Amino acid sequence: MHGEPPTTLDRPAVKRRRFTSATLLSDYWTLTKPEVNFLILITTFVGFDLGCSNAGHQLSFFASFNTLLGTLLVASGTATLNQYIEREFDAQMRRTARRPLATGQLKPQAVLAFGIVLSVVGSIYLAAAANLLASLLALLTLTSYLFLYTPLKRRTPLCVLVGAFPGAMPPLIGWAAASGSLNSLAWLLYAIAFLWQFPHFMAIAWMYREDYDRAGYLMLPKGHSRVAFVILQTMLPLLALLPISVAQLPARPAGSFYWAGSLLGLAFLYFGLDFAQQRSRGSARRLLAASIMYLPLLFMLRIAFR
Repeated sequence: MHGEPPTTLDRPAVKRRRFTSATLLSDYWTLTKPEVNFLILITTFVGFDLGCSNAGHQLSFFASFNTLLGTLLVASGTATLNQYIEREFDAQMRRTARRPLATGQLKPQAVLAFGIVLSVVGSIYLAAAANLLASLLALLTLTSYLFLYTPLKRRTPLCVLVGAFPGAMPPLIGWAAASGSLNSLAWLLYAIAFLWQFPHFMAIAWMYREDYDRAGYLMLPKGHSRVAFVILQTMLPLLALLPISVAQLPARPAGSFYWAGSLLGLAFLYFGLDFAQQRSRGSARRLLAASIMYLPLLFMLRIAFR
């Protein structure tokens, strides 16, 4: 039952570490989810670079650095606050049981304060060093992720759809910081990041479905509809990505970009088909790896052929 507190039997066994200043710094670093922030920074930078190009501005190292730093701070604060909210449920999942808050290495009050400080400082920094629009987009990402997506994870499998809206925001933040406005080309970058999340998270949800079930998360529906849901949420976005990803910006030379983008999309689609057919842990892991490579490569192609 979702409302029952976790028992000792529900919690994966986690060996506690000896407390040192080094482990403390490591724990706070872990709270920020650096592996997720790496993708966020890549997509933010691509949005910034293409936004500069579209607006006819010279790419500025200091302006791009300020944008990435502010975005990193807000993203780190969001990740930290998410773990604060979900600390009791993280302790029930093998995938997250070793997180510092779930193990009790850090106190909830300290984590809450850390997350708030990162988020507030990052938002103010973006407003001051970039512009107000970029800051507002970052705040919209934070609030919708924490107050819409996070609670919906325990209520409906449609949480992935809801979470894709804030999850696709980094390119818009970068574009807004570079140009001070958003246009159709910026929204096409957003559409690519939005669609990309579905196969990415379906792979994760399938790999850790037992973990999610144990903690009461509804990332996937129960019963016989689960398989159909996973296949649709994987394949339809992948098919939509093919035309959108190559029809986004006027690339030069266009032919080379279209061929490269199409081959990249077809490779991503191949791993999606493999997963849809096998639905094994191995095929899910391969799709996850493909998704992690696909988005940065596609966005780097955008910069190379702009």
